[in-house]
Amino acid sequence: MVQQAQGTLAGRVAVITGASSGIGEATAKVLAARGARVALLARRKDKLDALRDAIQEAGGQAAAWHVDVTDRAAVERVAAEVFERFGRVDILVNNAGIMLPNPIEAKRVEQWEQQIDLNIHGLMNVIGAFTASLVQAGAARGPADLVNISSIAARNIFPAFAVYSGTKAFVTHLSVHLRAELGSKGVRVTAIEPGIVGTELQSHVDFQGARDWLEGSKSQIEWLAPEDVAEAIAFTVALPKRVNLQQVTIMPTAQAS
Repeated sequence: MVQQAQGTLAGRVAVITGASSGIGEATAKVLAARGARVALLARRKDKLDALRDAIQEAGGQAAAWHVDVTDRAAVERVAAEVFERFGRVDILVNNAGIMLPNPIEAKRVEQWEQQIDLNIHGLMNVIGAFTASLVQAGAARGPADLVNISSIAARNIFPAFAVYSGTKAFVTHLSVHLRAELGSKGVRVTAIEPGIVGTELQSHVDFQGARDWLEGSKSQIEWLAPEDVAEAIAFTVALPKRVNLQQVTIMPTAQAS
């Protein structure tokens, strides 16, 4: 059973996007187990509701909102409902994203747009909707945390991953600037940059060259599990208010780059 009264995050409220699977799902479970009340946001209602029920059955507190984060009006509506339900938001984990590698010469414009829309526009919609709540929490007892899930692709070079890498470079660079803007208001901003994590992201890849590369790496190294990243997020947001981990890079031990 979850012992909320004794949890390191007791009394805090966390919003997690892309919560229906992978890093988002794992983070929701870990933060709830540490005592946080969690607001789950994702597009897949069945998986989202199942996660909410599992957290509640384990003794945690969770509520679910079926929403597409690329829909700004819908995100704003959900933000108001989350605040009404929980009275505060002091942790935001921006996790929703998609990875669709393909050579630029293939001109998969629909994939470019999908990645930019979700990884950048969706991220900004969520930040815009919840920043006021984070600032309010930071000005009160704090701490308040904005955690953006980026990738080592923001810094490293991977052929055929140019658009995805570009969106993640945006996330990392944005996070640095937001930290400078929001830190004085009591809001810590962190970019989490994982290496290869075993999630559903790989299942969306349709470029054979990238699929072969991923399969080859899986046979040679042990990938990170979503729970590994979730534990790092939980550690980051549980630090004393005076401490802000600006960027956290998490790599499989055997992954060189």
